[in-house]
Amino acid sequence: MHQLTFTRPDDWHLHLRDGTLMQAVLPDTVRQFARAIVMPNLKPPVTSTAQAQSYRTRIIAALPDIAKSGGTKFEPLMTLYLTDNTSAEEIKRAKQSGIVHAVKYYPAGATTNSDAGVTDIRKAYSALEEMQRCGMPLLVHGEVTDKNVDVFDRETVFIERVMIPLLRDLPQLRVVFEHITTRDAVQFVTGAPDHVAATITAHHLLYNRNAMFSGGLRPHYYCLPVLKREVHREALGKAVVGGNPKFFLGTDSAPHAQHTKETACGCAGCYTAHTAIELYAEAFEQLNALDKLEAFASFYGADYYHLPRNTGKITLNKENWRVPDSLPFGEHKLVPLRAGENVAWKIGG
Repeated sequence: MHQLTFTRPDDWHLHLRDGTLMQAVLPDTVRQFARAIVMPNLKPPVTSTAQAQSYRTRIIAALPDIAKSGGTKFEPLMTLYLTDNTSAEEIKRAKQSGIVHAVKYYPAGATTNSDAGVTDIRKAYSALEEMQRCGMPLLVHGEVTDKNVDVFDRETVFIERVMIPLLRDLPQLRVVFEHITTRDAVQFVTGAPDHVAATITAHHLLYNRNAMFSGGLRPHYYCLPVLKREVHREALGKAVVGGNPKFFLGTDSAPHAQHTKETACGCAGCYTAHTAIELYAEAFEQLNALDKLEAFASFYGADYYHLPRNTGKITLNKENWRVPDSLPFGEHKLVPLRAGENVAWKIGG
């Protein structure tokens, strides 16, 4: 197959940052995706509906001219940042706003800008009960932060300690287990009720943990949840080609300035928005399942969020091209995943 045309996809997990940094990365997403669930872990975090509305206004103001003119439409789908103090009243306001589509749960200290996250999930039950009542999805960064738990086991332990009790207490709560990385998470989501789903990234489909150590320490492959063993990567691949609508696209594209990645204590996150849909196509081609890419990228997420499927199209051409060594990122530089290497597919006309 030398060309692939399918319904324009959506990104159900995206980090855009803010200000000039957002302006630098937003065009990469708009070029490929019609909509994106925008993460709320700014400084300070987006904890209220009013803050979400303001952030959305800034994103729309920063949209590339092609999107503003109607040549390519893009809609940011906003989220709130769950804290110990999030109230049921705030959840009601968020639902009524029409622009907040989910609430993000970061265990405190789990990843970038998560210090204000939830210290004990039971402290958030008032908000979660209202979310269950009104059908607002909870987006879960599923890792425990217990320092006694091995970093490669944090997701599996989270299922046991948090996810199972949470769904036992709130059985109708809609949950998206984000950027899953393990066979355990695949099995959990597969066996859970229909209102429990998961997103899967391109980098977790393409790489196992060896990528972080190939020829030395490679910080641009360091993300959280961290890349896992090959057996887990293979399980993710089986999940995305199995036709199960519980699994859909979420890049978790996370831009960090080059100097904050290449340092003694580097930030976690892979910037994949620059080549996102091309990397997914590469992953699905390796799985001999390019015919399954459209549903995973364009249908299942929209269906889960009760949004209409997109009507526009996107075309990928089988063409090797070299990813730039770096990209502008405000006054800094940003190193995308696969920098200086080739990608096998390219967006075309």
